[in-house]
Amino acid sequence: MRIVTRKRSRLEIYLDVLHVVKSGAQKPTHIMYKANLSNKPLQEILRSLVNQGLIILVEDERSSRRHQITDRGALALGYFMKTKELLTIKLGEGYSNKPLAQLE
Repeated sequence: MRIVTRKRSRLEIYLDVLHVVKSGAQKPTHIMYKANLSNKPLQEILRSLVNQGLIILVEDERSSRRHQITDRGALALGYFMKTKELLTIKLGEGYSNKPLAQLE
């Protein structure tokens, strides 16, 4: 039996990266594996998140690149996670993320 999973939206991917960084993964390789992304898309997402002020890039004395979530990034992640939690509708044994209009 094959389990079919849906493709993540761009927003979900960005939120996954923020969550992984907040959880403690700081090096690009660790973020890449924990967020289940390949290198090229990850680099684009990290650049975008840095440009938006949601994460910062820190280089240490050995020129090692590390990413850290900012207060703004943690706040944004919290808002989106709370919204997702509020919009998940319980249906019998499972949950649905369909809009209300499709559930009627």
